[in-house]
Amino acid sequence: MPQQNRRATDSLAQIKSSQFGYRQAKHLLNRAGFGGTEQQITTLVEWGPEKAVDHLIDFEDIPAEPDRRDEFDHTIMRSLSRDEQMERRLARQRRDEEAIDRFRKVRQAAQRADRKQIRAVQKWWLTRMIQTPRPLQEKLTLFWHGHFATGYRTIEDSYHMYAQNRMFRANALGNFRQLLSSIIRDPAMLRYLNNNQNRKAQPNENFAREIMELFSLGEGNYTERDIKDGARALTGYTYDDDAFSFNKRNHDQTIKTILSQTGNLDGDGFVDAILRSRACPAFISTKLYRFFVADIPLVPAEMPAVSRRFVAKLSNYMASKQYELKPVMRRMLLSQHFYDPTVMGNKIKSPAELVVGSIRSLSTPTRDITTLLSAMDKMGQAIFSPPSVKGWDGGRAWISTATMFVRQNTLVYLLTGRLPAGINPTGMDQQFNAAPLVKSLNDPSIESPTHEQIAADLLDAILGIRDEQMARHIAKAAQSPDRSPDDQRTLTAMTTLITSMPQYQLC
Repeated sequence: MPQQNRRATDSLAQIKSSQFGYRQAKHLLNRAGFGGTEQQITTLVEWGPEKAVDHLIDFEDIPAEPDRRDEFDHTIMRSLSRDEQMERRLARQRRDEEAIDRFRKVRQAAQRADRKQIRAVQKWWLTRMIQTPRPLQEKLTLFWHGHFATGYRTIEDSYHMYAQNRMFRANALGNFRQLLSSIIRDPAMLRYLNNNQNRKAQPNENFAREIMELFSLGEGNYTERDIKDGARALTGYTYDDDAFSFNKRNHDQTIKTILSQTGNLDGDGFVDAILRSRACPAFISTKLYRFFVADIPLVPAEMPAVSRRFVAKLSNYMASKQYELKPVMRRMLLSQHFYDPTVMGNKIKSPAELVVGSIRSLSTPTRDITTLLSAMDKMGQAIFSPPSVKGWDGGRAWISTATMFVRQNTLVYLLTGRLPAGINPTGMDQQFNAAPLVKSLNDPSIESPTHEQIAADLLDAILGIRDEQMARHIAKAAQSPDRSPDDQRTLTAMTTLITSMPQYQLC
């Protein structure tokens, strides 16, 4: 966590162009994306803060591969037709074990096919994060996935997870009202939190509780009465196959009171009541701050004072913009506080940030996507399978003895193609080239850079650190009598040593 001090600024005012240099541009790409190359960072410096932030935020202006509804098979976990339902019902009534077993085997085959497809969906999204020309859009998609956490293991429908991911991407920087309205109609979420079982005769409070506690208001900003009436407002909200369905017969049409709003409220009325609460912009601003700026507690009283003041300003700004997210993100990413020394380089990388960021900033080969997904799982972040409805805790929770071991091995794999068990043949198609990271190798005025010069350049390029003693230690550990300083094996060895340092786990 960032160390707060008296000099830390809580200013929402825009950073001056004269204050926006290489370190600030790199910080922006790390937080609003997944890092960047030397050329990309230099380009942002030349543009200045406003153009740099606008380039990231106005991602709809950048051509990208569109999401296609036919990308994956939506029929694998299809609902039984009426005739099939009737046939199964009759088989059960007649105790026709052969027919019942036939239905069971069809279901089991579909589940196997669906588990195979969710792995393909995971590969598709990780590849998209690595290759996207719209890094902020994918970073926000990852944010919303952790915020509105939904796990495949509970819903067992890969297409619903894919469709939810598309919805997050389409609304990544839209209006929070639209996101809430979409999530109460999302088949994956409705199944995950049991709202498909929410009927007026027997309301299920699970979804209503989590909407208020985890998705919009935060703990302590609602009552049990709000939960009960919120659940009643969401009765009949279900899905039919791949689409939202409103079952009017199961909907409670009596008067409800939610967060001081009274009437015959339905799901949209529930959303409106939430958005009228002053707790909502404060909670969403806090969640955005925790993901993009600093790892702070959710409870205001436990936050560092400078963070608490900044979040309060951001919350007021969000309320004034009626939950439009683009101006809020723009203001945050341009703020003086975002570039404060106590903020930069003090956030622990998530597994996704570590893997995707290393590939995008170091230009390592992607190697094998399946291996990378497995490594991310071992590091604690299996995409499409958050640990609970709370999502990932993040921050210090990412780091343990076990995960640090996997983190370092993953970097070795990206740089060399080697795994703890040996060389992975599928990852050896391409060689990592560290030369573009070394300024002295690309400077015609330097004829023969030394090991120490090269190590210093790599330290500066990868960590933003200038330390002659550290560079000497790295050079000494990586050099070999039979290799020149610019030998690719030497450069890779130096890069491997640098990425194994604790500072590389921060962004």
